[in-house]
Amino acid sequence: MREKETSNWKFIVELVALFVVVFAATAGLMTFVLSKDQVSGPSMEPGLMDKDRLFSLRHKQIKRNEIVVLYAPDKVSQQFLQKNGATDADISQHNGNLYYNGKVVPLKDHELYIKRVIGMPGDTVSSKNDKLYVNGKQQAEPYLKKSFINKELQQYATIYGQNVSDMKFTNDFDLKTQASTHRSTVPKGSYFVMGDNRYVSHDGRAFGFIKKQNIQSVVVLRYWPLNKFKIY
Repeated sequence: MREKETSNWKFIVELVALFVVVFAATAGLMTFVLSKDQVSGPSMEPGLMDKDRLFSLRHKQIKRNEIVVLYAPDKVSQQFLQKNGATDADISQHNGNLYYNGKVVPLKDHELYIKRVIGMPGDTVSSKNDKLYVNGKQQAEPYLKKSFINKELQQYATIYGQNVSDMKFTNDFDLKTQASTHRSTVPKGSYFVMGDNRYVSHDGRAFGFIKKQNIQSVVVLRYWPLNKFKIY
């Protein structure tokens, strides 16, 4: 009988040890390798919809046209504001950092944005007549659907009482003349990002270049909803 009890305790200890190892390995994986993220808002439509759930890979080499999860350079998280009893008006921005009470706000306390990498270090980026140019060459944008663009423009034309033929899905811009960037090329160690839903996206056209350390991860998988499962 004592042998049986010892055997049972050994099994329980081994089970607990296995659980601890699996838990620690999973926590380590999610902290240092993978990130589980959720889309919020319409800025990446039609490819990514509000509440789509993603896995992204930390420390992956960043390439043009990849979708990335980045620490917002211009906004802190709601959790940070609530924790500190602060409002957006209490946050200041300078030289690529956010400050609260004179102290730099850690990246982990920034809001997260999901955008697409358009400009790599050294690239020129511009848009004219709804055509995107990188280093002077027009870019194919298979992630933009003509039917979606027409629907969006028609919707906002109705809202604002405008003529669709006078509207552009992507506003004309050039890095050199854009107020947020104001230089000809993407700086070394930085990227220029945009949302796919150009008409409503808050992106590099508003907040400028993104430093490499501000990019948390690169999207590699959409796992929810199941009928839209996709590997990137």
